[in-house]
Amino acid sequence: MDHSVKTPVLSVKMWPPSKSTRLMLVDRMTKNITTPSIFSRKYGLLSPQEAEENAKRIEDIAFSAANKHFQSEPDGDGTSAVHLYAKESSKLMLEVIKRGPQEVESEAKNSSGDGDSLFDLSGGRRAFIEEDEARELLRPLTEQNSYTKIRFSNRSFGLEAAKFAVSVLSSMKDQLTEVDLSDFVAGRPELEALEVMTMFSSALEGCKLKCLNLSDNALGEKGIRAFASLIKSQRELEELYLMNDGISEDAARAVRELLPSTGAIRVLQFHNNMTGDEGAVAIAEIVKLCPSLEDFRCSSTRIGSEGGVALAEALACCSHLKKLDLRDNMFGVEGGVALAKTLSVLAELTEIYMSYLNLEDEGTEALAESLIKSAPCLQVLELAGNDITVKSTGKLADCIALKESLTKLNLSENELKDEGTILIAKALEEGHDQLAEVDMSTNMMRRAGARALAQTVLKKHTFKLLNINGNFISEEGVDEVNEMFKDSQDKLGPLDDNDPEGEDFEDEDEEGEEDNELEAKLGGLKIKQEET
Repeated sequence: MDHSVKTPVLSVKMWPPSKSTRLMLVDRMTKNITTPSIFSRKYGLLSPQEAEENAKRIEDIAFSAANKHFQSEPDGDGTSAVHLYAKESSKLMLEVIKRGPQEVESEAKNSSGDGDSLFDLSGGRRAFIEEDEARELLRPLTEQNSYTKIRFSNRSFGLEAAKFAVSVLSSMKDQLTEVDLSDFVAGRPELEALEVMTMFSSALEGCKLKCLNLSDNALGEKGIRAFASLIKSQRELEELYLMNDGISEDAARAVRELLPSTGAIRVLQFHNNMTGDEGAVAIAEIVKLCPSLEDFRCSSTRIGSEGGVALAEALACCSHLKKLDLRDNMFGVEGGVALAKTLSVLAELTEIYMSYLNLEDEGTEALAESLIKSAPCLQVLELAGNDITVKSTGKLADCIALKESLTKLNLSENELKDEGTILIAKALEEGHDQLAEVDMSTNMMRRAGARALAQTVLKKHTFKLLNINGNFISEEGVDEVNEMFKDSQDKLGPLDDNDPEGEDFEDEDEEGEEDNELEAKLGGLKIKQEET
């Protein structure tokens, strides 16, 4: 007789997301779209109703795209579908924020009054545009107009349509301040796409732009050089977007070669490219020439330690930096330590996004120690997925305790467990009257950590969302947290992915005793507050 015991295999399916998860994403996007930012000051802030409608539409489109991907290329647990879902949601949300309120845009389209106005072709489904349709769509630009901003994204121009479009743009380029040509050659053969880019570049050469968006065009080096005449002529440019453009090492060097050294750039974004370390060195050279930089994004760009160190050193020249987004790279401990040195001189930072950088405890502790003495008005801190354990949580908690302007804290997908979670909860106890969102999901926490964190955030009048899903909270702990949030269920994220038996298999009484013992043990700890 076979007396061997077979260990059950736990299969975790990440796709499709639950209904509650989808609703939570809609809620988050709605809040992001209605939160004042650099973009809202420039493009206008959407009303809550308009933001919610857009968030629902974005989620539906992103879900459909990810679900189609999962069905055609199943990867077992749906990880790639989740990544696509998040990527599409982020991309579409940025487009909505930069598009601004639709009521304003409609007025701009239908009037030629004084002041800044936007001519926008991006609405509706992505489609090819040929000459006849281009003549109809662009008719308002052939009449007397005062449009200073144009957005041709989400429409794909063929050669004949492009010829008509550039003839119109050439006649009005002196009045343009913003040009958005993102995703405007989709689906075209490479030679045709490059010719269209070159035509637009020549037509717009010499216009004095404040903002140029060439994202989502799979440019690569060839595409960058197709826009050479336009890029080289921009000496007053304040915002440049090259996201999802295939910016390789050679393409990054081309940008560095072509971009004038004006020092006026405030916003520079390279999200979702294949830049790598050598490309990062070229981008670092650009950054050094941008002392006015306020918003820098170089996320998901395959940058390792070498490139991370180069970028960190370059960013030390940008003393006015307010928003720094380096998520989803492989900086490692070395890159984290280099960033720590830089953060010490960036006193104006209000948003820091450093999730998934492989910082580990050493890099995290260095960053926390540096932030204790800088960025006094920090509002957003994201350090998800960095292999952070309780070893570095003490210093991190010291830092968080000082950042009383925090509105959002994301430490998800780390290993803080109960001990680290309680330290963070205590760091947030005093002050922090603007705190709105805390994400501590997937941190191996159990009942004690969940209870401590819930008790802390519920005292904040501004609080909107706590995410502690994906942890090891007992059923009694889940019930306890739900009871604590009974009068504000909308402030508690779903707990459907919680695994009560994920860490230990003690009986319930033993677990409760250990929870209480841990809380008592940590109860007397004070978060160290150092003078800045």
